[in-house]
Amino acid sequence: MSDRRKPFPFDEFESQWQQRWDAEKTYRTPNPGDADFDATKPKFFVLDMFPYPSGAGLHVGHPEGYTATDILGRYKRMNGFNVLHPMGWDAFGLPAEQYAIKTGQHPRITTEQNVDNFRRQLKSLGFAYDWDREVNTTDPNYVRWTQWIFLQLYNSYFNEETQKAAPISELEAKGWTREQIDAERLAFISEAPVNWSPDLGTVLANEEVEEWKAKGHTVERRPLRQWMLRITKYAQRLIDELEPLDWPDSIKALQRNWIGKSTGAEVQFDIEGHEVTVFTTRPDTLFGATYMVLAPEHPLVNEITTAEQKDEIAAYVKACASKSDLERGELNKDKSGVFTGAYAINPVNNEKIPVWIADYVMMGYGTGAIMAVPAHDERDFEFATKFELPIIQVVEPTDGSDWKGFTGNGKSVNSGFLDGMKTKDAKKAIIQWLRDNGKGTFKTNYKLRDWLFSRQRYWGEPFPILWDQESGNHFPVDEAELPVLQPEMDDFKPTGSPEGPLAKATDWINYSENAKRETNTMPQWAGSCWYYLRYCDPNNTERFISKEAEDYWMGGDKPGGVDLYVGGTEHAVLHLLYARFWHKVLNDLGHLSTNEPFQKLVNQGLILGEDGQKMSKSLGNVVNPDDVVREYGADALRLYEMFMGPLEQVKPWQMKGVEGVSRFLARVWRVAFEQGQDGKWTFNGKIQDVPADSDATLRKVTHETIKKVGEDIEKLSFNTAISQMMICTNAFTNADVVPLSLFNDLLKVLNPFAPHLTEELNALVSKQFATEATMLSEQAWPQFVEEYLIETEIEVVIQVNGKLRDKLRVNKDAPKDEIEALALASDKVKANIDGLTVRKVIVVPGRLVNIVAN
Repeated sequence: MSDRRKPFPFDEFESQWQQRWDAEKTYRTPNPGDADFDATKPKFFVLDMFPYPSGAGLHVGHPEGYTATDILGRYKRMNGFNVLHPMGWDAFGLPAEQYAIKTGQHPRITTEQNVDNFRRQLKSLGFAYDWDREVNTTDPNYVRWTQWIFLQLYNSYFNEETQKAAPISELEAKGWTREQIDAERLAFISEAPVNWSPDLGTVLANEEVEEWKAKGHTVERRPLRQWMLRITKYAQRLIDELEPLDWPDSIKALQRNWIGKSTGAEVQFDIEGHEVTVFTTRPDTLFGATYMVLAPEHPLVNEITTAEQKDEIAAYVKACASKSDLERGELNKDKSGVFTGAYAINPVNNEKIPVWIADYVMMGYGTGAIMAVPAHDERDFEFATKFELPIIQVVEPTDGSDWKGFTGNGKSVNSGFLDGMKTKDAKKAIIQWLRDNGKGTFKTNYKLRDWLFSRQRYWGEPFPILWDQESGNHFPVDEAELPVLQPEMDDFKPTGSPEGPLAKATDWINYSENAKRETNTMPQWAGSCWYYLRYCDPNNTERFISKEAEDYWMGGDKPGGVDLYVGGTEHAVLHLLYARFWHKVLNDLGHLSTNEPFQKLVNQGLILGEDGQKMSKSLGNVVNPDDVVREYGADALRLYEMFMGPLEQVKPWQMKGVEGVSRFLARVWRVAFEQGQDGKWTFNGKIQDVPADSDATLRKVTHETIKKVGEDIEKLSFNTAISQMMICTNAFTNADVVPLSLFNDLLKVLNPFAPHLTEELNALVSKQFATEATMLSEQAWPQFVEEYLIETEIEVVIQVNGKLRDKLRVNKDAPKDEIEALALASDKVKANIDGLTVRKVIVVPGRLVNIVAN
């Protein structure tokens, strides 16, 4: 389209409003203690999951959630709330480091460039962020408090009696040894099997493995000395305290499944003189255990394997090391395994059962050993069938089902003293027997593993930990020395060593004659675990968040502090779980007053490319918001993202849809202005300073719009709110005169959606009528009047001899004779009864008039 004939001149005013908002700090949010803070106002903390600033910049899928929170935040502000709506950057991470390695440019430089681009793009969309609260996880002032929180974990343990974190000093006061205390810390050192990538030179999280293997990098399982966080101690609380939260049921289910609570029994098996513990949820099936499986990395494998099997076992263990947990678990369709040559003793009948190793059993889950009951477990059944191992039925289905692979409840058979018992009773009986005979006990187990918190990277938060070279013990740096920053290094490439690239910075490592720094760094999760708290008090140098700011923004009687958290489902488990864990520890230690970080959670749906596939550079279907803003304006992009469909739905991008909402915005503009042949816009005179009740129809549709848009924003039903504003605008367009007060009401309800257009119209119309132009964002949300919504007119169908001929709008209280007279006076009716004699007129009040004529 030509510049001269754009449907409305968005390019002439959008950037000007953005500059004014910036210069005047229009959306600055005062904090408790500030001179302009009003503590009598209610608070509303609305939060977006902050982005990772990649070099590719934003695509149009990113602003969807940001636009939704912006609309809601603007609406709440107009309704008298103190609104906290911040933005920041999750800027550490492996992608930035890998880009730096390829280009030779320091990751801080590329990260700052990416952040600058992201910030520019977000500002171009007119989001009402308080940019004075911007946070960046790589900023030294932010790193300082991330490291401080780590030290709170390091200096704490989980008190089993109170089920809360408590200071290590409690254990020191009891005379515990250093070794005993280290074994209880919430942040501790462990030799853990990890996903090690030799060419990337770092450990990868399970969730990262497939992504980096797809890029051609090798990944293998290897035991390494790692920092771990004892999140397993919070497993039950993470389940129980999920219930009161206003989160989607699907997300709650994902969290519960990830934590994976199960109850059953721990059973002790003897293998060649070694005691091995197995956890089972079905101890009633012990008599059906016909073989045992150990994880390939189980420490007993080498000790129990016979000489004849050692080569085959070694080859299998090596092959398993290159597989991820996902490949060994969910993706593992073809069962494989190797017999160790050893046998275990089944404690209930003293029968010898063969011990195998197989990749579908992992050390990270349970005890790394399972008893296999192939008759009543599908996975075990497939394995036993493939390797011709015995299959013994020990549960009889009561519904006549086939017993092979039957996993439900039934009646015990072939089970000695359990025979004839129902499953529920058999479980109790066998657990009691195990206890009485010293062979096991009741056990609650969780699939959740302790959080592997180490990375061998340069671009991450260094651990504030020193190692004593004489004793080999670790200890924290003094809090006054925080933040501990990475040294400036020309060569930050991975070495392939588990010590990481920081190991090359010898001057930095050598803290003192006897102490060296930890060379691992924290994962990207660290900074994103607590950023929502820092937004509340981003410039505080004395505390990670002041008590006053936390009480106001995070306090209240709700279980969580952030009133609304919006983001993608890709963070449904780990980010949310980790943030909840850190928050609970800080709450237990008295640093926070709330127990949960996020009260309400909403996941926005994915925006696909026009081809219906996920946007990606490789598919060439990425739409850059800069291009859309240039062609149609920021308001059109914002409005279209909300008009595509319900916020939670997946939907494809359609550029024609942007054109459609652009035409709607143009109609709003043209209610007040018209364009001459010279291309200039002039006031058209339709808007007049007349009483609102001078047009009852317009007044009614305006108040309907105020009511519906407000209710829909509260429900996050933005698409239906826009539909109602379109109806109102059409009514204004078709009217000869639009009362000024009603037009102003439309601008106010449209303002959260299209802030640039509405502020411009408000300023120009105010100037036209010589009134003071207060910014809409600083005005109150309009109030609808219930009596104006009452229908005063109704539509009546007019028929002649049963056939529809016309429709009339009449007063709903009009008497029958008046309705009859209006029907007979209709030109369309007259044309259809011309030359006929009216025999009868039937009036059905509120519905129709039927004229019988011949």
